[in-house]
Amino acid sequence: MNSIAHPPGLPTDLTGRTIFVSGGGSAGPGWSIGRASCVTYARLGAHVCVVDRDAASAEETTKIIRQEGGIAQTFVGDVSEEDEVKRLFSEARNQFGPIDVLHHNVGIGKVGGPMETSAEDFDRIHKVNVRSLLLAAQEVLPEMASRGTGNIIAISSVAGMRYLGYPHLAYSVTKAANTQFIRMIAQQYAGQGIRANTVVPGLIDTPRIANTVAKMFSENSLDEARAARDKQVPMGRSGTAWNVAHACAFLVSDAAAYITGTELLVDGGLTGRYTQQN
Repeated sequence: MNSIAHPPGLPTDLTGRTIFVSGGGSAGPGWSIGRASCVTYARLGAHVCVVDRDAASAEETTKIIRQEGGIAQTFVGDVSEEDEVKRLFSEARNQFGPIDVLHHNVGIGKVGGPMETSAEDFDRIHKVNVRSLLLAAQEVLPEMASRGTGNIIAISSVAGMRYLGYPHLAYSVTKAANTQFIRMIAQQYAGQGIRANTVVPGLIDTPRIANTVAKMFSENSLDEARAARDKQVPMGRSGTAWNVAHACAFLVSDAAAYITGTELLVDGGLTGRYTQQN
């Protein structure tokens, strides 16, 4: 029978691929996007480099993966510092070999507009959110280009595309920068077998929310803040870290082999229909 009538199944297997996840820990107990992504990649067969400056949090992610029979190793360091980045990638290569996928998942912020954001705060946030992506890209692009294959995922935010009802200037500007950075990599390196895409989460319920932006929605309780956030989303609920992790797994797999230079929104329809609530 003609094989064209029987196309292959969805090729999401990542067996044997080495994935370097910057920000593989969590800001608190529970499932961050980085942690859920690490576990998802491992479940699909990847060798996962769990990278974070918080050793205990990164090790917790690694422990979860190993308990499930997956392969992971913890690497501790600051991905915004050039010497640290060089060391981290060297250690990762020594452990698993060449990096097949860079998953850039770091991000910090400070609530406030231009008058509440000091130059020092802006520089600090830019260093962590944008400079770190440059340093990581400089580490992986040459080897990916020489091998003729590679994949880069950056986690941005709908805050880099829309005003979401409260001032978050430095975070929003740097996340917009991440998106454009990835677009440029995708165009420059497409002919060398490298794909680069941005995943754009909307309102995702992660440990970071409890630590930072929840107070912008309610001063009374986290449950009230969650309910207020849910009302903004057309689907009526916030997303989970797993929603984002599964989108990332699709993009780094061969199922997305013809996708590069784009943004995958994981936002429950928020970006398309958001209106500011007065």
